[in-house]
Amino acid sequence: MANDAVAGDTLRVAPAQPEATDDPVHGVLAAFTNDLVQGVDDTLAAFLAAEVASLTEIDAAMGGFASTARDCVLAGGKRVRPTFAYWGWRGGAGGDEPLQPVLPALAALELLHTFALVHDDVMDASDTRRGRPTAHRAAAARHVAAAHVGDPDRFGEAVAVLVGDLCMVWADRLMSRAAVPPARLLDVRRCYDRMRVETIAGQYLDVLGENDAANWSVDRALRVARYKTAGYTVQWPLIFGACLAGGGADAPLTAAYTRYGLAVGEAFQLRDDLLGIYGDPVATGKPAGDDLRTGKPTALLMLARQLATPAQRQALDRAGAVTGAREVAGLAELVTDTGAVARVERMISDRVGEALAALDTTSIDGAARTALTGLATAAAHRRA
Repeated sequence: MANDAVAGDTLRVAPAQPEATDDPVHGVLAAFTNDLVQGVDDTLAAFLAAEVASLTEIDAAMGGFASTARDCVLAGGKRVRPTFAYWGWRGGAGGDEPLQPVLPALAALELLHTFALVHDDVMDASDTRRGRPTAHRAAAARHVAAAHVGDPDRFGEAVAVLVGDLCMVWADRLMSRAAVPPARLLDVRRCYDRMRVETIAGQYLDVLGENDAANWSVDRALRVARYKTAGYTVQWPLIFGACLAGGGADAPLTAAYTRYGLAVGEAFQLRDDLLGIYGDPVATGKPAGDDLRTGKPTALLMLARQLATPAQRQALDRAGAVTGAREVAGLAELVTDTGAVARVERMISDRVGEALAALDTTSIDGAARTALTGLATAAAHRRA
């Protein structure tokens, strides 16, 4: 869809028939997001083209750097955060409000997400993201190809940090273009700032857990999920959307979005924990078993240790030290044998039920209710 196709009052994102696909969850998600995702992508592409051109004027090398950041943003992804923000907005604004004035704010959340992903990949020393080399690995490879002096890995990490920083600034710049009253935009900004602070808090706890696994627990792993994932993936985007609609002070709506968002966000992270061990690399874009190779103290692995026999726990102590595919597969099977996978699946189902119950506690636009019902299941049972 061209930029002018999303202008004015004509764009509506309404439920459609799920597209034909081997993945029913993808079909549900697509039914509620296709037009919105295209609008977000068009907004990002137009904004980033101008930003890259501006930075290229500083120095040709800056153009290449800015293009790297742009490519990280446009490399793919399901646009989950703008989607939840859209339905948070729609739930408060109803179906008659035009989308175009708030589209820059929705798209800005994807820039914030890219900031978090790029930095997260550096902290996790990840090699791939969405089936492509991560930003720091790609920059290191370019360092080698250009025969630059110095440590290519160190250079790659420095470049990735700057890419993430630039995306954070870009998010602020794009959000400021939302055509809503200044007082309302200030409320949106307060929500956005709190979301960013809590995301960083969750990220720090995630890093701490990897370096203090002996003192970690299921409760602390779920706290990481709540702040690192649930808040900035579902809860705060929903409230962000409500603020865009001018309903941020609506206590029943905010309470329902908070309850729904935390439940769906935790289910989203718990599914991520499962995908981190059992996911199909073709779908996830990352190697299977990464969490076992790093010994990441996810809720799944903490539960496995809690439920394990002494012999199983001794084997689980090897997580973080395994490298071979056969070793990883053996540990993955052991985690299943402890009953942890079945327990996490029940936890996911319980949280989806909690989220759907939350929607019954407030009055929201009917299309938004239908979409959020579908998205709760889609987010919790995705394959990537």
